[in-house]
Amino acid sequence: MTMTSLDFANRLRTQFADLISEPAEFRGEVTLRVSDSQRITDICGFAKKELGFDYLVDITSIDNYGDDPRFAIVYHLYGYGHHQYLRLKTEVNEEKGDLPTVSGVWRAANWHEREIYDMMGIRFTGHPDLRRIIMWEGYPFHPLRKDFPLSGKPTEMPEVAFTQPAPLAGGPFVTVAGGKDAQSREPRVRIPETDSLELNARVQRRQDIKDAHGEVHGPGPVKKG
Repeated sequence: MTMTSLDFANRLRTQFADLISEPAEFRGEVTLRVSDSQRITDICGFAKKELGFDYLVDITSIDNYGDDPRFAIVYHLYGYGHHQYLRLKTEVNEEKGDLPTVSGVWRAANWHEREIYDMMGIRFTGHPDLRRIIMWEGYPFHPLRKDFPLSGKPTEMPEVAFTQPAPLAGGPFVTVAGGKDAQSREPRVRIPETDSLELNARVQRRQDIKDAHGEVHGPGPVKKG
């Protein structure tokens, strides 16, 4: 008899009854909540060795800014032998900010955990090499936290971190709240120094745009005369 993701979830829950919630199923995907994040290594080890979840697809993190616990860590598992997926979700409060590594269960967790540490500031105890993986060593912030502004943060460390708005602040994928049309909300060139919809949407003859794009104007038609 072929076992489903729900069958595996129930076996895991039987083994760790005091730690794992009832399975939640949505659109064929099964999620288990782990109440004690400090036991995540034991649970993941059992899932791999006894249930055949030999592939760690991903580890992701969620910043529920304003809630306590603030952070959620989500483990996406897959078994090559039975072709089933399972999701484990646990939470960490901001004050403690750490949980055990699962890099000893799946080697692929090494880089996933480093990225979460780098972007969110969540630490993984027992990790063999917990260094930043995207930002440089000494960078004082964690850019994917919801309280980190899109335009970046000023710093007292000019040799280590940016002191100017981050490049994304003027990138093509920045949405401006409000506006009468799509061009106002999502201009192709946005000027970080102003939140004016009119200034950000209309033609701009500015030296900084010329330096960046080789033209003296932003989006829209160029006025003649």
